[in-house]
Amino acid sequence: MVRLQANPGGRPAVLDALHRYLDRLDQEPATELFVISVDPDDVEVVWLHEWFHEEAGVDAHRAAPAFNELMNELSGALASPPGVMRFQPLRMHLAQQLLTEESLL
Repeated sequence: MVRLQANPGGRPAVLDALHRYLDRLDQEPATELFVISVDPDDVEVVWLHEWFHEEAGVDAHRAAPAFNELMNELSGALASPPGVMRFQPLRMHLAQQLLTEESLL
């Protein structure tokens, strides 16, 4: 998980940069999940939930040109450096209906 603290009034600029980055995420095949969430309690905070295939996926993510461009763009939009919280999931449940073709329509 990553916590992004935007400059005052800057969350729209942070979200714009993240949306452009997300459009290029297919260039990072080891990035398996990337979710952008807004904080309901702080109008300047954006949360990222990222899931990578093995530790090499994290390295590939950090070395990707699109990620470097994102970090350059965010450098002027953030009030503080990104807060990264790393963890290793132990167990997960995914509702079966999410995996059926009918539920995606």
